[in-house]
Amino acid sequence: MDFTLPQAITDKLAELDAFIETEIKPLERENIRFFDHRREYHRTDWENDGAPSREWRALLSEMERRADKAGHLRLCLPESCGGQAAGNLMNAAIREHLAAKGLGLHNDLQDENSIVGNFPIVPAIAKYGTEAQKVYIEGIITGERHLSFALTEPRHGSDATWLETRAVRDGDHWIINGRKRWNSQVGRAEANLVFARTSGKDGEARGITAFIVPTDTPGHRIVMNHWTFNMPTDHSEVELQDVRVPDSAILHVEGEGLKIAMMFIHENRIRQAAGSVGAARYCIREAVEYAKDRVLFGESLASRQAIQFPLAELHAECEVVRNYVFRTAWKMDRQDPATMSDEVSICNYMANNLVCRAADFAMQVHGGVGYSRHMPFEHIYRHHRRYKITEGSEEVQKRRIAQKLFGFGGRGAE
Repeated sequence: MDFTLPQAITDKLAELDAFIETEIKPLERENIRFFDHRREYHRTDWENDGAPSREWRALLSEMERRADKAGHLRLCLPESCGGQAAGNLMNAAIREHLAAKGLGLHNDLQDENSIVGNFPIVPAIAKYGTEAQKVYIEGIITGERHLSFALTEPRHGSDATWLETRAVRDGDHWIINGRKRWNSQVGRAEANLVFARTSGKDGEARGITAFIVPTDTPGHRIVMNHWTFNMPTDHSEVELQDVRVPDSAILHVEGEGLKIAMMFIHENRIRQAAGSVGAARYCIREAVEYAKDRVLFGESLASRQAIQFPLAELHAECEVVRNYVFRTAWKMDRQDPATMSDEVSICNYMANNLVCRAADFAMQVHGGVGYSRHMPFEHIYRHHRRYKITEGSEEVQKRRIAQKLFGFGGRGAE
């Protein structure tokens, strides 16, 4: 067994580091107001219901444009999408590495923007979409024709087989009624990928259909943005009232939309885990360096076991989780990820729990300044705290592990 990262991955990490230093860091320094203690204020259009400001979106777009020109943005996408099909291990290693560098334009937490793009819906469109629907692939990557994702509802989140949004056939069209919550990025999207029950009973995986609904369709309305722990917010509440779409709006086939949703979620779960491990590693490293430099009562803060032991425990846990994430990503490149969802769940809940504790203790080690927005830890904590809820809550991840462990339950919407 060889536990070293392949040479191709370590070479790519070095290439990305060089690109960041020459292309991204100068751009970041020119726009430092988006990254220092003023970041939340300047990133947010407070008078537009807390949405990302136009200037902030423009800066992210410029970063992505440069990354795409250099051949990095599409690295992990299928070759049919202009990517290099780099695989799950490459993707995980990159996300862990970039997050471990700390906050910056190279890998910003808002919208999960990165020089190596995170486009979890693109592979699903590439695999299941019609030729007409595949125009959204390039649109998502460039941001010119964005497609948002509408699965969660006010009364249903992780229990996605219990959707109350319904679509009823009307000739060669469908009439959709319902409400969606946490409909991320719909405010800048050309179309919304809406999941609705078209047949079957609540709780059944079959009978849910995915519809591509143009956001200007009559009856499709953004009600509000939910203001969140980390701002700006792009998490909208959307109302669908007698929304009429043709049969051609269906992505994949009628009644099989849950496959699309699960493909999206599995793509995101392992990537969130990798990013969380990297961010935890950053917090631990920064806390160690500060403790070595800080003098308290005439001695180095690092000499205190009250500081040593918690950081030693966090470091040990980080190493274990980091290697398990890489091992799971490696396996995902060799077998259907749906057959190992329990292992992905272990990665997800362990890594997301770890980063929150690492960020919290880094604040504690840094004292009052650690609590301030002049340090990055509060921003890291507030962002990663949501991962203990999104893509299936921490409790749902444990439930999936228990199902495999005890041999009960079928494959459902988890």
